[in-house]
Amino acid sequence: MYSANEITVYEAKEVASIREWKELEPGVVGQALGMVAAPLSWLVQKVVPEKAIQGVLEAANWAGGQLADTGDILRDGEVSDIAELRCKSLELSDRLADTVHNWAIGMGTAEGAATGATGLPGMAVDIPAIITLALRTVHKIGLCYGFECRTEEDRQYVLGVLSASGANTMKDKIEALLTLRTIQEMVLKQTWKKMAEKAAGQQLSKEGAIIAIRNLAKQLGINLTKRKALQAIPVLGGGIGAAVNGSYINDVGWAARRLFQERWLVENGKIMEI
Repeated sequence: MYSANEITVYEAKEVASIREWKELEPGVVGQALGMVAAPLSWLVQKVVPEKAIQGVLEAANWAGGQLADTGDILRDGEVSDIAELRCKSLELSDRLADTVHNWAIGMGTAEGAATGATGLPGMAVDIPAIITLALRTVHKIGLCYGFECRTEEDRQYVLGVLSASGANTMKDKIEALLTLRTIQEMVLKQTWKKMAEKAAGQQLSKEGAIIAIRNLAKQLGINLTKRKALQAIPVLGGGIGAAVNGSYINDVGWAARRLFQERWLVENGKIMEI
């Protein structure tokens, strides 16, 4: 839905692309691969169990934010503060995000090739590394649109983006998008109040955050093991690891770009929601 504020031709085109991404059925390739390589998926789950992924998520979201340095974004965006990018142009933010996205795909591909060459043993290093890179990518793309994810709500938003990018079914994706919308509305309301006036009930509870991470760990466990099943074979592992990691980071990057684009458009009064 459009707001009263004038929207440019470029922005309208991106709104259509956001809508197309939201309606895209997830996980088709991963599901097909999982059916072909089900026994190998079982082995991958044994090497990197769901609880291990949960532990990685709890640590990696913080690490991802710390690794997402702001220097190049400030320089290339020609701003002195990241928040200024919320008031620049969507085209500028998209160009910045494109650079970050491409760099992350390259890093993911290289990491997958290195760890995948060892087959199944490399998974124990590969999966924590690729999750950290994925979270770093979401944080860094957020910077391109003027959003530094520092609060608890923002960190939950980053996890929500990761959930939307790795959804195994359309139901999972819709649930992730609804959660993100709720968090976004909460953050918008809080920007109008002083920090000291925040009520404890307005913030996401610690218990709720733990449940969210557990659910995401389960989802990623299914998604990544399906993607990485054939990587367990040492002879094939390097090439498959490179391709799978590059594809996964590409999915994460597009999810982050579409969702932060929408957030930018909403905060600039161009749209109400998509």
